[in-house]
Amino acid sequence: MSAQAVRAFMSIGEVLGQLQAEFPDVTVSKIRFLEGEGLIEPQRSPSGYRKFTYNDVERLRYILRAQRDQYLPLRVIKDQLDGQVARPQSVSDGPPAVRLSRDELIEAAGIDEETLAEMESFGLVAPVARRYDGEALEIARSVGALARFGLRARHLRAVRALVEREAGLIEQAVAPVLRRKATGAIAEADETAREMSGLLQELHNALLRSSVRGVLGQ
Repeated sequence: MSAQAVRAFMSIGEVLGQLQAEFPDVTVSKIRFLEGEGLIEPQRSPSGYRKFTYNDVERLRYILRAQRDQYLPLRVIKDQLDGQVARPQSVSDGPPAVRLSRDELIEAAGIDEETLAEMESFGLVAPVARRYDGEALEIARSVGALARFGLRARHLRAVRALVEREAGLIEQAVAPVLRRKATGAIAEADETAREMSGLLQELHNALLRSSVRGVLGQ
């Protein structure tokens, strides 16, 4: 075997070193567990040692990010990975879009059917082609967490109304840009919308903190 071929593989310890900067809690046992669950399939040397490729490491990154950022169960992550076209993944490739069935959303968000039905009835989430995206998952997780404090979807209509009003403000700001129909207008409008969204979120958070301090008499 050539030196170039040897360098194409990494040991499990080297993989751990690649991942721990972003995932400090990852361990050798965790990697072995994911292998046992069928999410990764590293090659083996004749003596039985695991040999990881660059693609194995990128696959692990996606799995760990999906668990950390989206709270997806391993079964859903595996289904998403198995649904991808088998090809080397570029560093610039993002993870596949979240597309969950009704049952998968309920499981991933930790809610029940009644809560999801209530969320849909008040316009908090809605499936597209009978599938739910990553934003629907985030909303469902938040609604499920707020339920612990006695808040149900029907109590959150005011939040939905506020968001729609803020979206209206952004629409007013980007409308003149879009009307120009010039090259790059859509990109400029998108950048403006993102910047305004961030600023409105910061303003909302500051106002909410101030109001809460008032409620607590601080």
